[in-house]
Amino acid sequence: MTVKERVQALREKMKASGVAMYVVPSTDCHESEYVSEHFRARAFITGFTGSAGTAVIAQDDAGLWTDGRYFLQAEAQLQGTGIRLFRMGEPGVPTVEEYIQEHLEKGEKLGFDGRVMGASRALAFAKAAEENGASLFTEEDLIGEIWADRPEVLDADLFVLEEKWSGETTDKKLARVRKAMEEKGADLHVLASLCDIAWLLNIRGGDIPCVPVVLSFLTVTKKECTWYVRPSVITEKIRNYVTDFGIAIKGYDEIYGDLKKVPACSKVLLDQGTVNYRLLTSIPEEAEVLNCPNPTELMKAVKNETEQKNLHQSHLKEGVAFTRFMYWLKTKVGKEKITEISAAEHLAALRSEQKDLVELSFSPICGYGEHGAIVHYSATEESDVELKPESFFLVDAGGHYLDGTTDTTRTFAMGPLTDEQKKMYTAVLRGNLNLSHARFLKGCSGYNLDVICRTPLWQIGMDYKHGTGHGVGYLLNVHEGPNTFRWKLPEGANAAELEPGMVTTDEPGIYLEGKYGIRLENELLCVEGPKNEYGQFLEFEILTLIPWDLDAVDPARMTEQERTWLNEYHHTIYEAIAPHLPKEEQEWLAHATRAI
Repeated sequence: MTVKERVQALREKMKASGVAMYVVPSTDCHESEYVSEHFRARAFITGFTGSAGTAVIAQDDAGLWTDGRYFLQAEAQLQGTGIRLFRMGEPGVPTVEEYIQEHLEKGEKLGFDGRVMGASRALAFAKAAEENGASLFTEEDLIGEIWADRPEVLDADLFVLEEKWSGETTDKKLARVRKAMEEKGADLHVLASLCDIAWLLNIRGGDIPCVPVVLSFLTVTKKECTWYVRPSVITEKIRNYVTDFGIAIKGYDEIYGDLKKVPACSKVLLDQGTVNYRLLTSIPEEAEVLNCPNPTELMKAVKNETEQKNLHQSHLKEGVAFTRFMYWLKTKVGKEKITEISAAEHLAALRSEQKDLVELSFSPICGYGEHGAIVHYSATEESDVELKPESFFLVDAGGHYLDGTTDTTRTFAMGPLTDEQKKMYTAVLRGNLNLSHARFLKGCSGYNLDVICRTPLWQIGMDYKHGTGHGVGYLLNVHEGPNTFRWKLPEGANAAELEPGMVTTDEPGIYLEGKYGIRLENELLCVEGPKNEYGQFLEFEILTLIPWDLDAVDPARMTEQERTWLNEYHHTIYEAIAPHLPKEEQEWLAHATRAI
């Protein structure tokens, strides 16, 4: 079916169920950022394939809400579908909740699948419906009823992440969680976040592409722990492993029935931002829900000594692969046919030569020329273009290793650049350098520091419509909270204090529609700095070991301090990477990391 035919089929199902408006989010039953093919209902109904967005289908209207990363992509993919693009954050554009409030009428039904709608959003929709005299319809998956060839959830192998990689055993992690529960007076803790469950159990899987997790839920009490998971993925080895820690195994969907049996006097700790609406509403109304961040969120964000040590090794491996890729690009462009897709494949092949690689940490973003201006561009056979010895080539890629996760963006000059192009690249580089060398007092958050990165861009009247940086999981989701770099707090969000052991990306950019895009990204490890009468200072250690492209740099637009930082960084890269390269590539790297 075409998108128009799918929307019409959904409208017929809605009409039969008395539903006036149906909301389709991008998530699975766990509020995951990336989801398996089975859960890509929003992409199915709209044709928009970006990772973030919400669709609202009414009988006489249809809309897709997405953020600035995807405006260009969404505009192109929605053409001819009859679905309107709502550009989130733009002046005059209503939120999904505001749109529902305005168009939902008294006596009507607002529908969504309660299993794939986050509890926090669902409660906001429920409030809007109630204020309009409408009701909710959440028990049926209307998209599933029209999706005839919906992909199945395939079983993937699970493996235990040994202590030499994780740095802490599951029993010790469980003890920390139970201590946090005790401090909050909780009798039961409900976990739906797949990365938190994987971290707590030290188990990794493959149910989501590029996120090595297993679809499951977990409950913890003072004495018991139950893992709700598909029996088909549990091997004898995995069963014995979790049993040794006193963890019981039940079927994936059994959690809904078990939550209905929770004693009325119970206090249930959960994060409404990460559990689905069906989970929340399965808990008896008489029980008290303690809505707060999962204790594991901060625990896993602060990497322990073993993880930090391992991360240096994974970034060395990534640095070798990415540097060899840069050499190949710079020496072969214009001489061999290289396209966006073939370049991504070559980088993946170089990465696969590195020890302990598990998989890619996300689908690579390889955008040449004007494609680089599409923040989350994904090359297809239809859009794939050949690289020429001119303009910029933006590459955002990373890998999951047993010793950590990497996420890097480099923008390469594929030939001679204009003065404007060098000016833009240098401004982005200056922003990156300034943030990576920030020193700040303990207690600061990424919201305090973001302006340091944006200042060189703001000085020339430029900006970017995405956050400056995000936390990075350890062999988990490449995007991890609570640490982040942003200049503006989302509504209702709290600023997370930066702590030693947190890993956060530093990735400013400039995107000129129809021309080119520039993004430069390193991973930063927060470490302790000096301590004096003013308090404990913190700073960053740069984990990423990949050269900047000096062919795009205008040293005259940099301060002396910035040039020193750049030269010191390139010296560190050469010392670390050169021993792992063939002689010809070593010689090239010596020039690529020369002092300016």
